[in-house]
Amino acid sequence: QVQVMESGGGLVQPGGSLKLSCVASGSIFRIYAMGWYRQAPGKQRDLVASIIHTGFTNYADSVQGRSTAHMDYAAKTLTLQMDSLEPADTAVYFCNVYSSPVQDSPPQHYWGQGIQVTVSS
Repeated sequence: QVQVMESGGGLVQPGGSLKLSCVASGSIFRIYAMGWYRQAPGKQRDLVASIIHTGFTNYADSVQGRSTAHMDYAAKTLTLQMDSLEPADTAVYFCNVYSSPVQDSPPQHYWGQGIQVTVSS
């Protein structure tokens, strides 16, 4: 089993910054990708940023230019630095790990429980 733990959420004022952290542990042979997703009340869960094992990083248009994701492959951690936060960034943020438990086994998606980020004055 794989455990995914998020941290760093909270309340921040508009224009402020926040850094989210995610760490994966458990039965992990290889990580293929890690990503941050978010879900606002009444809306679907959307991608914020993802990094594949080659280092290629993809950002949602809504956070492009004001967010930086970093993955430490060896430590199995993923961080997301978000700047110039807006009320529209308010959501529950989920970390996703796409990994395989043993060699030659198909990778699966694992999710954290989510962490609240609220942008409000």
